[in-house]
Amino acid sequence: MIINTGMRTDIPAFYSDWFLRRIQEKYVLVRNPYYPQQITRYRLTPDVVDCLAFCTKNPLPMLGKLDFLRGFHQFWFVTITPYGKEIEPRVPDKGKVLQAFRVLSKTVGKQCVSWRYDPIFLSERYSLSFHIEMFEKMCAYLGGYVEQCIISFIDLYAKTKRNFPGVRPVRREERMRIGQAFAEIGARYQIRIRSCCEGTELAPLDVDVSGCMTKEILEHAIGMELQIPSGKKGQRETCSCILGSDIGEYNTCGHGCIYCYANENQELVRKKMKAHDPASPLLTGCIRPEDEIKTAKQEKYSTGQMTLF
Repeated sequence: MIINTGMRTDIPAFYSDWFLRRIQEKYVLVRNPYYPQQITRYRLTPDVVDCLAFCTKNPLPMLGKLDFLRGFHQFWFVTITPYGKEIEPRVPDKGKVLQAFRVLSKTVGKQCVSWRYDPIFLSERYSLSFHIEMFEKMCAYLGGYVEQCIISFIDLYAKTKRNFPGVRPVRREERMRIGQAFAEIGARYQIRIRSCCEGTELAPLDVDVSGCMTKEILEHAIGMELQIPSGKKGQRETCSCILGSDIGEYNTCGHGCIYCYANENQELVRKKMKAHDPASPLLTGCIRPEDEIKTAKQEKYSTGQMTLF
């Protein structure tokens, strides 16, 4: 199975000590975000976990702790965008994140890391030409350390529109111009451009539209063939991403990005982060008398057969 740590929060940036304790104790508890009394217990052992998938804007807190994960295969998404503090208030200096990306790539292997440049939005300050210029600068720095870059355009979720007033959708002609420019730039640095949740419109521009965490991508990362049970893939017709079991929790990411879909508001985030206990098997809070704990059915996906690329 795939354990996903990053669709709801940023565990490497804010909860690395908690995560390593979970690895040492070989299990984690996850509260259902829609039915809070339901808790799922997952084993965190290599015999049932094919890959640990991370998604972070700051891998720095984990770099000195990667030896603890050597028994596991890993796949990392690292989001690096050119936005300022008015958009991403508590994301570290981008130069430091770029340096950390290189270190991470050299440690786990460039086939195990993916750069995310998303979400893309346009404004007077963050114009189309600005994005193209900054993307090329980042490609020049990351060339040789990454094989692919994931792009997507901003989705106007209710939370996003509330926290980011004035943001507008990216128009089709703008999406096509960015897709073409990014694909051409990426090709110069041997970085394949993939789109996420954007349908197939960028396919004619030599952008891979199949997904960002597909069976093939994970097989390439871990070097083994995977047999994925039916029902474990993405639900979008144009996407074949594998849906991992997420151990994160909404409203717990401290970066404060105003476009974020996972945080309701900063007051709730502060409250939930204050409830974090590194010794608890839950990311925040503790087990309550009314909670129902169920053990997840976990199975190994890898066949043991090596893959050739």
